[in-house]
Amino acid sequence: MNRYLQTHSRIFLSLIFFITGIILSVQPVTLQALQAESGTGTVSESSLRSSVNSHYVLHIRKMEGTITLDGVIDEEDWLRADVADNFFMVTPYDTSYSEAKSEIRMAYDDDAIYLAMIFFDVTDAPRVVESLRRDFAFNSNDNFLLFMDPFNDLTTGYSFGVNAAGAMWDGTMSNGAAVDLAWDTKWEVVVKDYDDRWVAEMRIPFKSIRYKAGLDRWNINFSRLDLSFNEKSSWAPVPRQFPTASLAFTGTLQWDQPPPDPGLQLSVIPYIFGGASRDFEFGDETTYRTDFGMDAKLALSSSLNLDLTYNPDFSQADVDQQIINLDRFELFFPEKRQFFLENSDLFANFGSNRVRPFFSRRIGIDAPVLAGARLSGTMGQQWRIGVMNMFTEESDFSPASNFFVATVQRQVFSRSNISAILVDRQNVDDTAFQSIGGYNRTGGLQFNLATQDNRWSGRAFAFKSFTDGVDQGSDFAQGADLTYATQRLRLNLFQQYVGERYTASAGFVPRTNFIQLEPTATFRLFPDNSPLVFHGAQLRVQNYFTPGDFRLNERESSLGYFFSFHNLSQIDIVLSHRFVELQRDFDPTNSGIASLAAGTDYSWFNAFVRYSSDTRKLFRYSVGAGRGGFYNGDRTFVQADFNYRYQPYGSVSMVASYNYLELPAPWGNNSFWLVGPQVDITFTPTLFFTTFVQYNEQMDNLNINSRFQWRYSPVSDIFIVYTDNYFPETMDSRNRAIVFKMSYWFN
Repeated sequence: MNRYLQTHSRIFLSLIFFITGIILSVQPVTLQALQAESGTGTVSESSLRSSVNSHYVLHIRKMEGTITLDGVIDEEDWLRADVADNFFMVTPYDTSYSEAKSEIRMAYDDDAIYLAMIFFDVTDAPRVVESLRRDFAFNSNDNFLLFMDPFNDLTTGYSFGVNAAGAMWDGTMSNGAAVDLAWDTKWEVVVKDYDDRWVAEMRIPFKSIRYKAGLDRWNINFSRLDLSFNEKSSWAPVPRQFPTASLAFTGTLQWDQPPPDPGLQLSVIPYIFGGASRDFEFGDETTYRTDFGMDAKLALSSSLNLDLTYNPDFSQADVDQQIINLDRFELFFPEKRQFFLENSDLFANFGSNRVRPFFSRRIGIDAPVLAGARLSGTMGQQWRIGVMNMFTEESDFSPASNFFVATVQRQVFSRSNISAILVDRQNVDDTAFQSIGGYNRTGGLQFNLATQDNRWSGRAFAFKSFTDGVDQGSDFAQGADLTYATQRLRLNLFQQYVGERYTASAGFVPRTNFIQLEPTATFRLFPDNSPLVFHGAQLRVQNYFTPGDFRLNERESSLGYFFSFHNLSQIDIVLSHRFVELQRDFDPTNSGIASLAAGTDYSWFNAFVRYSSDTRKLFRYSVGAGRGGFYNGDRTFVQADFNYRYQPYGSVSMVASYNYLELPAPWGNNSFWLVGPQVDITFTPTLFFTTFVQYNEQMDNLNINSRFQWRYSPVSDIFIVYTDNYFPETMDSRNRAIVFKMSYWFN
């Protein structure tokens, strides 16, 4: 007990010193920024970044009266506001104005931004709404989305949206177009139905977002999806080969004066949680847990934020969707925990999918998180910074550890940037874990390329690792990626190298000691007067070489052809050939039966076809099947996804896959089923219930995860989460747990 208290005391003192150091280090810069922002002038024109559509301008003026969110656009401030209309069609064609007429108005007061939106129907068909769940699926709902870049870097920003039934959508934007929907903040929206249109009014508080103070121009765009007419449109035109979220094609939101500085903002989010669990497989008795924790958000300026957490609980995070693992390397599952998501692109967008120097899910994967702090945001006109420090407690599998990450990003050219990162995992007390090194550190640089018109994009990176006890061999990784994209042609060349001793224990690097070279070419045709929107082909060759002698040890060549129809159905056909020379022993079933020997090589062909139905229908599905070789045998596989929605109150769905491996002795024939039925009920926009069942034959496990969520106040929730794992053959329980959590957002 004394050792426990001593460890916690050291951690709390360290955390206090860390936070104090952050505040002291940024205070001079922050004060200067605040002094500059308090002046009457705006940021110089030379420092602003403009998109190719900057001549599309919507003026926003300060309100003279008040606006009530009721779906009735009759206030005087709305009547005198500028109107963004004459939307451009993006899909299925991008050469004309939209058939679905839309009108957007904007205004603001001292506290918030307001939007009024009118969307006229084109047909008498019912509007398509999947559910009332927050962060709805874009392609399954008639919806409106707002994309805004309040930093004028054409790279980062926010997205807010609503579907035709009033379900909310909010997320942070990074990399010029990516939207992370796991981020939530406080805002309001009201939708009202009419016979020939649906109307929405939205209010976004200034304190709910970050922005550069002193700017009187933001980059902005509006997107509408009308599934009954199969049309996607935007206010500022976007070429159809790019998503409407592309900040490169935003218009301009012109303020009558720079938006007000929200000042110092503090949000405190305390939570209590408790639960009971029992491990039947090992004969343990029921254990009970009650505890509390807290998150806090401190806005040091309009664009710089300090986040703190103590004793975080992530039991409400969505459960991962399982897959049958027939790969030789570790699988990647995305981060879903709220604390790690704001400005996550500053930390997570280094490297490539298989060479990530930092991966936040490493924090807490084998030990509970005790406390942490993160400073992130924009400083000045060209710089973004991110600093994070997290402490994890000792567990049966890992010593108490400190995770530290620091990044800095400098904008260059029109939409490009240069970034640096330093990651340090340091064991606090490793006396009980002598086999684990005391530290692992990774540092490096990355250049991210994005041209003004989005035709050229790419990245180049280089990282070096330093690991306790490792003093020989290559501990270096580098890579480069370049893409050229037009409406019909997309060319990509990707290359990376990872040394044999390169280690990122706080990152994701499932494979080392290789050189990868991967060219890809995609070509699309857009026929006239055809049921097809487009069709085309993709050729990809993925090569892996052994460093030193540059000897080929793996190659996968694939040729695919795809068809996309006006009724939103799709067909994909892929033929592939694969060659593998094993670098280490490998069990092709991943079930421990036996292993193929390192140094042996295998070659086989595969064919795969998939059909996806019209997503507008109440019942939609996707079915795919493939057949071919698999190392020293053959493989047959089937994949399916079925969904029936009872709009707008939810859906019943099921994902399923079947793999049948025909291998010689000692493996023989092996079948692996993965079946996952799911019930998702949205009683109201604030009351949800989900049950997800996953039967995994490879893992010999049946998992049930049920989650009840009541958002009783904005961004304040009550969760009840129930989890059970069973032996499928007998339906005896392996383990069982139930958790209650309640949080409230004070600000």
